[in-house]
Amino acid sequence: MEITITEKEQKGKRPADSSLGFGTIFTDHMFNMDYSPEKGWYNPRIEPFENFSLSPATMMFHYGQAIFEGMKAYKTSDGSIQLFRPQENFKRFNKSARGMCIPELDEKFALDSLKTLLKIEKDWIPETPGTSLYIRPTIIATDPFLGVRASHSYRYFIILSPVGAYYAEGFNPVKIWISTEHVRAVRGGVGEYKAAVNYAASLYASEKAKKQGYAQVLWLDGVERKYIEEVGAMNIFFVINNELTTPELNGSILPGVTRNSVLHLGKKWGMNVSERKISVDEVIAAHTNGTLQEVFGAGTAAVISPVGEIRYGDKIMNIGNGKPGDIAVKFNNAITDIQYGRAEDTENWIEKVL
Repeated sequence: MEITITEKEQKGKRPADSSLGFGTIFTDHMFNMDYSPEKGWYNPRIEPFENFSLSPATMMFHYGQAIFEGMKAYKTSDGSIQLFRPQENFKRFNKSARGMCIPELDEKFALDSLKTLLKIEKDWIPETPGTSLYIRPTIIATDPFLGVRASHSYRYFIILSPVGAYYAEGFNPVKIWISTEHVRAVRGGVGEYKAAVNYAASLYASEKAKKQGYAQVLWLDGVERKYIEEVGAMNIFFVINNELTTPELNGSILPGVTRNSVLHLGKKWGMNVSERKISVDEVIAAHTNGTLQEVFGAGTAAVISPVGEIRYGDKIMNIGNGKPGDIAVKFNNAITDIQYGRAEDTENWIEKVL
Protein backbone atom coordinates (compact mmCIF):
# COMPACT_ATOMS: atom_id res chain seq x y z
CA MET A 1 0.00 0.00 0.00
CA GLU A 2 1.15 3.52 -0.75
CA ILE A 3 1.07 6.00 2.13
CA THR A 4 -0.55 9.37 1.37
CA ILE A 5 1.23 12.25 3.13
CA THR A 6 -0.42 15.57 3.96
CA GLU A 7 1.90 17.88 5.87
CA LYS A 8 0.79 20.52 8.33
CA GLU A 9 1.22 24.07 7.01
CA GLN A 10 2.25 25.74 10.25
CA LYS A 11 4.34 23.34 12.27
CA GLY A 12 4.82 23.46 16.01
CA LYS A 13 8.05 23.59 17.95
CA ARG A 14 9.32 21.00 20.36
CA PRO A 15 9.56 22.33 23.94
CA ALA A 16 12.91 22.44 25.71
CA ASP A 17 14.06 18.98 26.78
CA SER A 18 14.25 20.15 30.41
CA SER A 19 10.51 20.92 30.44
CA LEU A 20 9.31 17.57 29.13
CA GLY A 21 7.00 15.46 31.26
CA PHE A 22 5.28 12.32 29.97
CA GLY A 23 2.45 12.05 27.48
CA THR A 24 1.16 15.63 27.43
CA ILE A 25 2.73 17.07 24.26
CA PHE A 26 2.09 15.71 20.77
CA THR A 27 3.82 16.16 17.45
CA ASP A 28 2.47 17.78 14.29
CA HIS A 29 1.46 14.60 12.45
CA MET A 30 -0.13 11.22 13.02
CA PHE A 31 -0.58 8.03 11.03
CA ASN A 32 -4.09 6.77 10.26
CA MET A 33 -5.41 3.68 8.48
CA ASP A 34 -8.90 2.14 8.29
CA TYR A 35 -10.34 -1.37 8.12
CA SER A 36 -13.50 -2.75 6.58
CA PRO A 37 -14.42 -6.39 5.88
CA GLU A 38 -14.60 -5.61 2.14
CA LYS A 39 -11.26 -3.81 1.81
CA GLY A 40 -9.21 -5.10 4.72
CA TRP A 41 -6.76 -2.48 5.99
CA TYR A 42 -6.79 0.43 3.56
CA ASN A 43 -6.11 4.14 3.06
CA PRO A 44 -2.83 4.48 5.00
CA ARG A 45 -2.03 8.15 5.46
CA ILE A 46 0.09 10.58 7.41
CA GLU A 47 -1.76 13.80 8.16
CA PRO A 48 -1.84 16.62 10.71
CA PHE A 49 -2.59 15.60 14.30
CA GLU A 50 -6.23 16.37 14.90
CA ASN A 51 -9.32 15.23 16.75
CA PHE A 52 -11.45 12.35 15.49
CA SER A 53 -15.08 12.76 14.56
CA LEU A 54 -16.91 9.65 15.79
CA SER A 55 -20.52 8.69 16.37
CA PRO A 56 -21.64 8.60 20.01
CA ALA A 57 -22.63 5.00 19.21
CA THR A 58 -19.05 4.03 18.29
CA MET A 59 -18.51 0.57 19.76
CA MET A 60 -15.16 1.36 21.34
CA PHE A 61 -16.89 3.82 23.69
CA HIS A 62 -19.38 1.22 24.91
CA TYR A 63 -17.59 -2.12 24.83
CA GLY A 64 -13.93 -1.22 25.18
CA GLN A 65 -12.65 -2.99 22.08
CA ALA A 66 -9.30 -1.20 21.84
CA ILE A 67 -5.63 -2.17 21.99
CA PHE A 68 -2.39 -0.22 21.96
CA GLU A 69 1.38 -0.50 22.12
CA GLY A 70 4.14 1.61 23.59
CA MET A 71 7.64 2.07 22.23
CA LYS A 72 10.21 4.84 21.87
CA ALA A 73 12.46 6.46 19.27
CA TYR A 74 15.90 7.54 20.47
CA LYS A 75 18.37 10.07 19.10
CA THR A 76 22.03 9.12 19.38
CA SER A 77 25.00 11.45 19.86
CA ASP A 78 25.71 11.46 16.10
CA GLY A 79 22.11 12.47 15.31
CA SER A 80 20.92 9.03 14.23
CA ILE A 81 17.39 7.91 15.09
CA GLN A 82 16.70 4.36 16.21
CA LEU A 83 14.08 2.07 17.68
CA PHE A 84 14.51 -0.66 20.30
CA ARG A 85 13.07 -4.07 19.32
CA PRO A 86 10.02 -2.66 17.47
CA GLN A 87 9.38 -6.00 15.77
CA GLU A 88 8.60 -7.45 19.20
CA ASN A 89 6.11 -4.67 19.87
CA PHE A 90 4.25 -5.26 16.62
CA LYS A 91 4.30 -9.00 17.23
CA ARG A 92 2.70 -8.39 20.65
CA PHE A 93 0.29 -5.91 19.06
CA ASN A 94 -1.01 -8.64 16.76
CA LYS A 95 -1.30 -11.05 19.68
CA SER A 96 -3.46 -8.45 21.43
CA ALA A 97 -5.46 -8.02 18.23
CA ARG A 98 -6.19 -11.75 18.04
CA GLY A 99 -7.25 -11.82 21.67
CA MET A 100 -9.59 -8.85 21.24
CA CYS A 101 -11.13 -10.01 17.90
CA ILE A 102 -9.40 -7.22 15.94
CA PRO A 103 -7.92 -7.76 12.44
CA GLU A 104 -4.15 -8.16 12.50
CA LEU A 105 -1.70 -5.79 10.81
CA ASP A 106 1.03 -6.65 8.35
CA GLU A 107 3.96 -6.27 10.75
CA LYS A 108 6.47 -5.24 8.09
CA PHE A 109 4.13 -2.57 6.73
CA ALA A 110 3.41 -1.37 10.27
CA LEU A 111 7.13 -0.92 10.94
CA ASP A 112 7.80 0.73 7.58
CA SER A 113 4.92 3.17 8.04
CA LEU A 114 6.14 4.03 11.54
CA LYS A 115 9.59 4.79 10.13
CA THR A 116 8.02 7.05 7.50
CA LEU A 117 6.16 8.97 10.21
CA LEU A 118 9.31 9.29 12.32
CA LYS A 119 11.31 10.69 9.41
CA ILE A 120 8.71 13.44 9.00
CA GLU A 121 8.68 14.14 12.75
CA LYS A 122 12.44 13.79 13.33
CA ASP A 123 12.78 17.31 14.74
CA TRP A 124 10.42 16.38 17.57
CA ILE A 125 12.80 13.75 18.95
CA PRO A 126 14.57 15.22 22.01
CA GLU A 127 18.33 14.93 22.31
CA THR A 128 19.11 14.99 26.04
CA PRO A 129 20.04 11.59 27.53
CA GLY A 130 16.99 10.11 29.23
CA THR A 131 14.53 11.78 26.87
CA SER A 132 12.90 10.14 23.85
CA LEU A 133 9.93 10.22 21.50
CA TYR A 134 7.17 8.02 22.87
CA ILE A 135 5.21 6.10 20.21
CA ARG A 136 1.61 5.04 20.73
CA PRO A 137 0.13 2.71 18.05
CA THR A 138 -3.57 2.10 18.73
CA ILE A 139 -6.54 0.28 17.18
CA ILE A 140 -10.12 1.12 18.10
CA ALA A 141 -13.45 -0.42 17.07
CA THR A 142 -15.45 2.12 15.04
CA ASP A 143 -18.82 0.55 14.16
CA PRO A 144 -21.70 2.84 15.24
CA PHE A 145 -23.67 0.01 16.85
CA LEU A 146 -25.13 -0.73 20.26
CA GLY A 147 -24.82 -4.47 20.60
CA VAL A 148 -22.30 -6.83 22.10
CA ARG A 149 -20.25 -8.24 19.24
CA ALA A 150 -16.92 -7.60 17.60
CA SER A 151 -16.88 -4.50 15.44
CA HIS A 152 -16.66 -4.80 11.66
CA SER A 153 -14.71 -1.56 11.13
CA TYR A 154 -11.58 -0.25 12.85
CA ARG A 155 -9.19 2.68 12.92
CA TYR A 156 -5.45 2.18 13.38
CA PHE A 157 -3.46 5.24 14.32
CA ILE A 158 -0.07 6.27 15.70
CA ILE A 159 0.55 9.39 17.74
CA LEU A 160 3.92 10.62 19.00
CA SER A 161 4.92 12.47 22.16
CA PRO A 162 8.33 13.85 23.19
CA VAL A 163 8.90 12.73 26.77
CA GLY A 164 11.20 12.97 29.74
CA ALA A 165 11.28 10.52 32.65
CA TYR A 166 8.09 8.50 33.28
CA TYR A 167 8.37 8.89 37.04
CA ALA A 168 9.01 12.29 38.62
CA GLU A 169 11.44 10.44 40.88
CA GLY A 170 13.62 9.70 37.83
CA PHE A 171 15.89 6.74 38.55
CA ASN A 172 15.40 7.06 42.30
CA PRO A 173 13.52 4.18 43.95
CA VAL A 174 9.72 4.33 43.86
CA LYS A 175 7.21 3.10 46.43
CA ILE A 176 4.63 0.47 45.43
CA TRP A 177 1.54 -0.84 47.21
CA ILE A 178 0.18 -4.39 47.07
CA SER A 179 -3.59 -4.38 46.70
CA THR A 180 -5.35 -6.95 48.87
CA GLU A 181 -8.91 -6.05 47.83
CA HIS A 182 -8.73 -5.63 44.07
CA VAL A 183 -7.42 -7.66 41.13
CA ARG A 184 -6.53 -6.48 37.65
CA ALA A 185 -6.88 -9.67 35.61
CA VAL A 186 -7.38 -13.43 35.83
CA ARG A 187 -6.02 -16.31 33.81
CA GLY A 188 -8.27 -17.02 30.85
CA GLY A 189 -9.19 -13.35 30.54
CA VAL A 190 -7.47 -10.55 28.65
CA GLY A 191 -4.69 -9.70 31.11
CA GLU A 192 -1.93 -10.81 28.74
CA TYR A 193 -3.07 -8.37 26.05
CA LYS A 194 -2.21 -4.68 25.94
CA ALA A 195 -5.88 -3.79 25.89
CA ALA A 196 -7.49 -0.60 27.13
CA VAL A 197 -9.81 -2.52 29.45
CA ASN A 198 -6.86 -3.85 31.47
CA TYR A 199 -5.77 -0.35 32.35
CA ALA A 200 -9.31 0.78 33.14
CA ALA A 201 -9.56 -2.15 35.56
CA SER A 202 -6.48 -0.91 37.41
CA LEU A 203 -7.52 2.70 37.99
CA TYR A 204 -9.53 2.42 41.19
CA ALA A 205 -6.79 0.67 43.15
CA SER A 206 -4.14 2.90 41.56
CA GLU A 207 -5.89 6.01 42.83
CA LYS A 208 -6.09 4.51 46.32
CA ALA A 209 -2.35 3.80 46.17
CA LYS A 210 -1.49 7.34 45.07
CA LYS A 211 -3.54 8.87 47.90
CA GLN A 212 -1.33 6.92 50.29
CA GLY A 213 1.87 8.12 48.62
CA TYR A 214 2.60 5.13 46.40
CA ALA A 215 3.54 5.38 42.73
CA GLN A 216 2.00 2.11 41.53
CA VAL A 217 0.00 -0.97 42.52
CA LEU A 218 1.70 -4.35 42.65
CA TRP A 219 -1.02 -6.83 41.66
CA LEU A 220 -1.57 -10.29 43.05
CA ASP A 221 -3.13 -13.16 41.11
CA GLY A 222 -6.89 -13.00 40.76
CA VAL A 223 -7.63 -16.52 42.03
CA GLU A 224 -5.65 -17.23 45.18
CA ARG A 225 -4.54 -13.62 45.73
CA LYS A 226 -1.18 -14.77 47.01
CA TYR A 227 1.13 -14.82 43.97
CA ILE A 228 2.71 -11.64 42.65
CA GLU A 229 1.98 -10.77 39.02
CA GLU A 230 3.01 -7.31 37.81
CA VAL A 231 2.93 -3.60 38.53
CA GLY A 232 0.42 -1.37 36.73
CA ALA A 233 2.94 0.02 34.22
CA MET A 234 5.76 -2.53 34.31
CA ASN A 235 6.79 -6.09 35.02
CA ILE A 236 8.44 -6.76 38.39
CA PHE A 237 11.78 -8.40 39.26
CA PHE A 238 13.18 -9.58 42.59
CA VAL A 239 16.72 -10.45 43.56
CA ILE A 240 16.40 -12.99 46.36
CA ASN A 241 19.49 -14.76 47.67
CA ASN A 242 21.37 -13.96 44.42
CA GLU A 243 18.54 -15.27 42.23
CA LEU A 244 17.05 -12.86 39.68
CA THR A 245 13.43 -13.90 39.42
CA THR A 246 10.21 -12.59 37.90
CA PRO A 247 6.66 -14.01 37.87
CA GLU A 248 6.16 -16.56 35.11
CA LEU A 249 3.83 -15.68 32.24
CA ASN A 250 0.53 -17.34 33.06
CA GLY A 251 -2.05 -15.73 30.79
CA SER A 252 -2.77 -12.72 32.99
CA ILE A 253 0.64 -11.01 32.85
CA LEU A 254 1.72 -8.76 29.98
CA PRO A 255 4.79 -10.24 28.21
CA GLY A 256 6.94 -7.11 28.36
CA VAL A 257 9.65 -6.42 25.79
CA THR A 258 11.89 -4.88 28.46
CA ARG A 259 11.12 -7.87 30.70
CA ASN A 260 12.34 -10.19 27.97
CA SER A 261 15.45 -8.04 27.48
CA VAL A 262 16.32 -8.23 31.19
CA LEU A 263 15.93 -12.01 31.21
CA HIS A 264 18.06 -12.35 28.09
CA LEU A 265 20.87 -10.18 29.44
CA GLY A 266 20.76 -11.80 32.88
CA LYS A 267 21.26 -15.23 31.36
CA LYS A 268 24.01 -13.91 29.08
CA TRP A 269 25.83 -12.48 32.08
CA GLY A 270 25.70 -15.85 33.87
CA MET A 271 23.22 -14.82 36.54
CA ASN A 272 20.91 -17.28 38.25
CA VAL A 273 17.71 -16.33 36.40
CA SER A 274 14.23 -17.80 36.82
CA GLU A 275 10.61 -17.25 35.81
CA ARG A 276 8.37 -18.81 38.44
CA LYS A 277 5.56 -18.28 40.89
CA ILE A 278 6.53 -15.83 43.63
CA SER A 279 4.22 -15.53 46.61
CA VAL A 280 3.93 -12.39 48.67
CA ASP A 281 4.75 -14.56 51.71
CA GLU A 282 8.08 -15.49 50.09
CA VAL A 283 8.92 -11.82 49.55
CA ILE A 284 8.03 -10.97 53.14
CA ALA A 285 10.12 -13.89 54.44
CA ALA A 286 13.07 -12.84 52.27
CA HIS A 287 12.81 -9.28 53.55
CA THR A 288 12.65 -10.54 57.13
CA ASN A 289 15.68 -12.83 56.85
CA GLY A 290 17.73 -10.36 54.83
CA THR A 291 17.86 -12.25 51.52
CA LEU A 292 15.68 -9.75 49.60
CA GLN A 293 18.48 -7.83 47.93
CA GLU A 294 16.72 -5.79 45.23
CA VAL A 295 13.35 -5.12 43.63
CA PHE A 296 12.87 -3.29 40.35
CA GLY A 297 10.35 -2.83 37.58
CA ALA A 298 10.96 -3.15 33.85
CA GLY A 299 8.93 -1.51 31.08
CA THR A 300 9.16 0.67 28.00
CA ALA A 301 8.10 3.89 29.73
CA ALA A 302 10.50 3.79 32.69
CA VAL A 303 13.00 1.17 31.33
CA ILE A 304 14.27 0.06 34.77
CA SER A 305 12.60 1.46 37.89
CA PRO A 306 14.17 0.59 41.26
CA VAL A 307 11.70 -0.09 44.08
CA GLY A 308 12.59 1.24 47.51
CA GLU A 309 9.44 0.37 49.45
CA ILE A 310 6.65 -2.19 49.24
CA ARG A 311 3.58 -2.03 51.42
CA TYR A 312 1.36 -5.06 52.04
CA GLY A 313 -1.41 -4.37 54.52
CA ASP A 314 0.31 -2.94 57.59
CA LYS A 315 3.64 -4.45 56.59
CA ILE A 316 6.13 -1.99 55.05
CA MET A 317 9.26 -3.43 53.45
CA ASN A 318 12.13 -1.02 52.80
CA ILE A 319 14.65 -2.15 50.21
CA GLY A 320 18.13 -0.83 49.45
CA ASN A 321 18.36 2.06 51.93
CA GLY A 322 16.66 4.43 49.51
CA LYS A 323 19.20 3.92 46.73
CA PRO A 324 19.02 1.96 43.44
CA GLY A 325 20.58 -1.48 43.67
CA ASP A 326 23.68 -2.42 41.71
CA ILE A 327 21.81 -4.97 39.58
CA ALA A 328 19.07 -2.51 38.63
CA VAL A 329 21.73 0.05 37.72
CA LYS A 330 23.58 -2.53 35.61
CA PHE A 331 20.46 -3.47 33.63
CA ASN A 332 19.40 0.16 33.20
CA ASN A 333 22.83 1.16 31.92
CA ALA A 334 23.11 -1.82 29.58
CA ILE A 335 19.68 -1.32 27.99
CA THR A 336 19.77 2.47 27.74
CA ASP A 337 23.33 2.39 26.37
CA ILE A 338 22.06 0.21 23.53
CA GLN A 339 18.96 2.37 23.02
CA TYR A 340 20.97 5.60 22.79
CA GLY A 341 23.83 4.13 20.76
CA ARG A 342 26.41 4.43 23.52
CA ALA A 343 27.16 0.69 23.36
CA GLU A 344 27.45 -1.85 20.58
CA ASP A 345 24.17 -3.58 19.73
CA THR A 346 25.47 -7.12 20.23
CA GLU A 347 21.90 -8.51 20.51
CA ASN A 348 20.63 -7.12 17.18
CA TRP A 349 17.90 -5.19 19.01
CA ILE A 350 18.23 -1.84 17.26
CA GLU A 351 16.23 -0.85 14.18
CA LYS A 352 17.70 2.18 12.43
CA VAL A 353 15.33 4.91 11.18
CA LEU A 354 17.77 7.58 10.02
